[in-house]
Amino acid sequence: MSIAYHERPGVYSDVDASSVYASAIRNKTIALVGICPASAGLYTVTDCASGLEAFGAESQLGKMLTLACQNGAGTVLCCPVATDTSAAYEAAFQFLRQSRQAAYIAIGSHLEAVQLLLRELVMDLSAEKGECIGVVGMAAPSTLELKNRAARLNCERMVLVGPDVVLTGGSDPVGGEYAAAALCGALAAQEDPALPLNGQALRGLSGVSASYNDTEIDTLVRGGVTILELQGSEVTVMRGITSRSTTGGAPDLTWRELTTTLILDDVVPAVRNTLRARFVRAKNNAATRAAIRSQVVVVLEDRVQRQIIEDYGPINVYPDTTDPTICVVDFAFTVCHGLNRIHLSAHVSV
Repeated sequence: MSIAYHERPGVYSDVDASSVYASAIRNKTIALVGICPASAGLYTVTDCASGLEAFGAESQLGKMLTLACQNGAGTVLCCPVATDTSAAYEAAFQFLRQSRQAAYIAIGSHLEAVQLLLRELVMDLSAEKGECIGVVGMAAPSTLELKNRAARLNCERMVLVGPDVVLTGGSDPVGGEYAAAALCGALAAQEDPALPLNGQALRGLSGVSASYNDTEIDTLVRGGVTILELQGSEVTVMRGITSRSTTGGAPDLTWRELTTTLILDDVVPAVRNTLRARFVRAKNNAATRAAIRSQVVVVLEDRVQRQIIEDYGPINVYPDTTDPTICVVDFAFTVCHGLNRIHLSAHVSV
């Protein structure tokens, strides 16, 4: 992941990740883009009832808003579109690009072209210090269709959920955009970015359109699909992963777990915001660089204590060799991994 550095004073961040395998602000703002009769624009909704009055409870956007709020969303940016077309969504995305407030975006479109536009949006926003994750679904997808769509998205900032779901009070499956909206609400309310989504119940949903066997689950998870399943009377997240499964065409586990991106979006902005707040007018000298290093340590130690990261490596703070007004802060940390499976090995003596 790379970022463009500009001449405007500020704190700029660049991130890369490596795998150990051989082969912040809580209740974040979310954005929903879907079809409804309301005029185009960006609406800030903090009360679900008023939002439903504006968009219509039975519209696609209205139903997505209801699910997001039921699952914990506080502030929701709503962008109505009149049609399910690339042009309509591209116009709506411009409002979100200008706002740069959404941490999670769910859209009503199942079209690959629109979802690729969302991928472009979230990557651009994240490069511009507006870290963001897109969540999408499909309509009546087969296992192969989900796997292929995830392969096309292949992005650590894009989550593809499947299968279709049944809304509470309904009987027929509806598109994956409703599951995406519910998941966005749950993510916005989650306080610990290192806590995996395994078993997270999604309110407002009562069923799924398909139940996968172990072989299909392996295919979908390895392909980058976040699977939903029915546990008792609740629709739950089997495992939260991103659509990023390959790098350069080769299998890559580095960005598979959604928690990796969530932790990144907690740690890096926290460091950046801390430094921005404390070093508005400062000299690029040894004393300032020592103070900068101390502030980075404070942020990272806090994340270690909260079990968001396991540990962190050397923190190097030094002046840039080509521009004496630039201070480079180089640090590394290890994310805290979620517990997905426990393997038992029993040795029995008779």
